[in-house]
Amino acid sequence: MIKIDGKVRRDPRFPLGMMDVVTIEKTNENFRILLDTKGRFNPHRIDQKEAGFKLCKVIRKRIGKNKVPHIVTHDGRTIRYPHPDVQINDSLMYNFSTGETQGIVKFQNNAIVMITGGNNIGRIGHLQSMEKHPGSYEIAHVRDSTGNIFATRLGNVMVIGDSKAAVISLPKGEGIKLSLIEERARRLGNEEEEEDDAEDED
Repeated sequence: MIKIDGKVRRDPRFPLGMMDVVTIEKTNENFRILLDTKGRFNPHRIDQKEAGFKLCKVIRKRIGKNKVPHIVTHDGRTIRYPHPDVQINDSLMYNFSTGETQGIVKFQNNAIVMITGGNNIGRIGHLQSMEKHPGSYEIAHVRDSTGNIFATRLGNVMVIGDSKAAVISLPKGEGIKLSLIEERARRLGNEEEEEDDAEDED
């Protein structure tokens, strides 16, 4: 009954990771596995059209045996003869039905990125600049939609859209990290709303 990335999986312990698409055909539901700002995996409900592809971050680009160029993505896929424009850190839109790449999201300034590790895990923002440190980690600076700027290692950054819009729909909260005080205020606000609704029903 369960399809993961377009393939039927029968193992109840089959592992799920970042950007994986889970399809339940009987109930006509599709979910994309994304991270929230606390670092937890969350199933984010998506429509049928969006469930046809996933984003794969390019982590390696090589020329292999018989001079065949190939790239390796974050989920372990090896794609032979990639488009010459594809570079490391770009994201590919991998189509499940054709098994081919249907688009490239370039890693460039002002692109929309999602953080997949470190203290800022799950946050979403626009890439501002890069710092190169020979012999150490490269650092990326990101600004979120509220104007907060934070920095993280380049390896933790995954491109999910160009400067205008993200290719995938964003989860609840849109990757904005709230401070403890903001979280408390939001929680209290929601509780008050629920109490008001309950009173209205009475």
